[in-house]
Amino acid sequence: MLRILTLFYLLGMGFLLSAVLVPVFRHLALRRGITDRPGRRKIHDSPKPLLGGLAIVSAFYLTIALNLAGLFLFKDIPFVREFLSPYLHLLPKIQARFLELFCIAGAGLLIVLLGLIDDIRGEAFPYQIKFLVQFLSVGILFLGGVRTQFMPGQVLDYIVTAVWIVAIANAFNLLDNMDGLSSGVAAIVSGLLAVIVFRQGQLFTAFIFVALAGSLLGFLPYNWYPSKIFMGDAGSLFVGYMLGTLTIVSSYITRESPTSIPVIIPLLILSVPIYDTLSVVYIRWREHRPLFVGDKRHFSHRLVALGMRQTQAVFFIYVVTLTVGVAAILLPGARPWESWVLLSQAILILSIITFLMHINKQHGG
Repeated sequence: MLRILTLFYLLGMGFLLSAVLVPVFRHLALRRGITDRPGRRKIHDSPKPLLGGLAIVSAFYLTIALNLAGLFLFKDIPFVREFLSPYLHLLPKIQARFLELFCIAGAGLLIVLLGLIDDIRGEAFPYQIKFLVQFLSVGILFLGGVRTQFMPGQVLDYIVTAVWIVAIANAFNLLDNMDGLSSGVAAIVSGLLAVIVFRQGQLFTAFIFVALAGSLLGFLPYNWYPSKIFMGDAGSLFVGYMLGTLTIVSSYITRESPTSIPVIIPLLILSVPIYDTLSVVYIRWREHRPLFVGDKRHFSHRLVALGMRQTQAVFFIYVVTLTVGVAAILLPGARPWESWVLLSQAILILSIITFLMHINKQHGG
């Protein structure tokens, strides 16, 4: 029970810090003129302050740092030690993973800096530079030992890790195309992953996922339609980077798992951002347009073209993300045939979406 209360405590702390910091960064963005202006490829009709991502990042890092500091500083105080006793066994594990945690935090700040410069400049870096910096940040993770460990050979593990993290970072950046969309989907994904790793006893990773979810939820009311602030590239790239990285350092197969299928849990839970990215890239390729130039052909835009309002389209994507993700919670203990049923369900849901998009195309959407 105490562990569950701790999850809610961290969720609430991340939420409150984010909710307090968003207005601060909104005021700073307006004062400095750091805004996202309307354009042909955008759906908002008035300038929107950026820097919401800095509130998310600050709340997330503060939640983790303050609680870790408290755990280390007050562990020897008798009455505090008694309260903290269920978590004292985590201290040696945290100390052993300090380099890993330091590299994750440092690489995250590099990603934030990349996005922040984009936000301040008002125009994106050439995609070659963005990818270079993103892969450099993954190189920092390698120094901390962050990589997959299920491929036949370390080289493939490094390649898969780099491609996965960069792909998920950019997927959430691309998904940030409608009020409340990227932040809400990321909060749902973080919550689902927290449940999965918590059930498997990975308490520290679960706490990190919950802190991220809380930081996103604190930002979401300000970002809901009609939004008062955007998270900007600094926020969307960081959120995607952090989710990509945390899914790498988590494990999904338990001793009781009948199959190795649970290894694809991150792919399942993140299937909606991945689907959106792959579909929009495919459309641009098919229409012989630049792959890295934005447009209004994303999943959310095509739902609006079908007749949904913005809030309805965003809520629909939330439901799809949650429906596909809930199935992933059952995978670690599922028998082979049950695993294939769960995977089939996810594939069918995405197939229905593809069918809807095909209808949209036939009607000129």
